[in-house]
Amino acid sequence: MTVTPERRRTYSWSDPDVLAAAAAHLDGLQFLRDIEAGRLPAPPVMHTLGVGGVEVDHGRIVFTLDPAEWHYNPIGTVHGGVLATLLDSAAGCAVHSTLPAGTGYTSLDLAVRFLRPVSVRSGRLRCEGVVLNAGSRTALAEARLTDQAGRLLAHATSTCLLLRQAAPPPAPGEPVR
Repeated sequence: MTVTPERRRTYSWSDPDVLAAAAAHLDGLQFLRDIEAGRLPAPPVMHTLGVGGVEVDHGRIVFTLDPAEWHYNPIGTVHGGVLATLLDSAAGCAVHSTLPAGTGYTSLDLAVRFLRPVSVRSGRLRCEGVVLNAGSRTALAEARLTDQAGRLLAHATSTCLLLRQAAPPPAPGEPVR
């Protein structure tokens, strides 16, 4: 067995409590636009995976990812869990972009279909999430992952449970009522 030189990767992230506090006081679209504009830090998972290129509108979000070796599984392609995380994030954030302040969400299910292998040769990936239906308790969204040539690599649908609060908690420094 030939041993190859070890590769290393170092990255950093911001305190996730900053995001959680902001999410409680901003509507979803403004929250995501603040991340897009750099007024709020990106979530730690985006740094872990190397996700970038946030573009957000009401009911729609786009992320990009440049596949790298450190995304690979043992057979030399991007691990399906990395792709599923990207699809889940796009579907969930599309739903988040439609929510009022103080409303959260969580994925109830995620159905993923992998259509083509993904590698560094795929070029920059584009993952677009779109809300298909929003109800009072759940929302249905889909996400499509395409390669640099526009070919569909994977598709997912997700149902999100909407978590509505009676009133958001007070902002930092705001008196409790």
